[in-house]
Amino acid sequence: MKAKDLKHIFHKELDAIYGENEVESFFFLCAEYYFDFARIQLALEPEFTFVKSEADTFFEVLEKLKKEIPIQYILGETEFYGLKFRVNENALIPRPETEELVDWIVNCHLERSEESKLKILDIGTGSGCIAVALAKHLPNAELYAIDVSKDALQVAKQNAELNKVNITFIEANILRPTYRSTLDTESNFDVIVSNPPYVRHLEKAEIRSNVIDNEPHLALFVEDDNPLVFYKSIMDFAVDNLKQKGQLYFEINQYLGNETKRLLLNANFEGVELRKDLNGNDRMLKGIKK
Repeated sequence: MKAKDLKHIFHKELDAIYGENEVESFFFLCAEYYFDFARIQLALEPEFTFVKSEADTFFEVLEKLKKEIPIQYILGETEFYGLKFRVNENALIPRPETEELVDWIVNCHLERSEESKLKILDIGTGSGCIAVALAKHLPNAELYAIDVSKDALQVAKQNAELNKVNITFIEANILRPTYRSTLDTESNFDVIVSNPPYVRHLEKAEIRSNVIDNEPHLALFVEDDNPLVFYKSIMDFAVDNLKQKGQLYFEINQYLGNETKRLLLNANFEGVELRKDLNGNDRMLKGIKK
């Protein structure tokens, strides 16, 4: 079957669900992942023909996409901050806004990382995308990462191995006091970063069904009446375990920017900065321990 005909079928079956541009991306991702055909190659050779077994692979992917299974889970991988990551249903798919958070941290600490060994803790690491990207781009840093999910930690460990970085992974629940004792020997961090669960149940209507039906709710949602529960716990830990002038970074709920910022101000953090993402939403927060 000709590539252009396969692509036409993808658009016919999926455009109403995902939109034309995203479907175009799906098709080329599949071609490159399964058959190592670059997008430019298929664009320059519209008459290129896939054999039946190759076309069947496209149709298998098509059926999964029609069920709104994320393309990242279908392929089992994604790209984040220029690095390849393995992903499955045990961890959230890394988002572009989280890349912005990583970039902020890297730019703030790149020069210092070359001079001395930074000690960084990623709380709620999930796929390990933040910790791995920081370890890769701040090669002299010492990275620690914790998560409550044993299955998510397995994904994170695979990604550390895939990207050839050393990270100490710890299984712990940040909402339980016992997690502090787990990290006691690793106290006094230069940087603590977290992208914790922050989507309120009342915001579910804004979340696409392919996310709700496939990605782990444990890493997504918080109760409507206590949406900053993770931030409060992490901030309390940071007060005791950041070095003087150590920095705390959060990815945040776009609707709760000022409320989250107030937590840091009330805890006497200085230089508190709320940043918007590329879509103009309040998304990142930074504070410095006095």
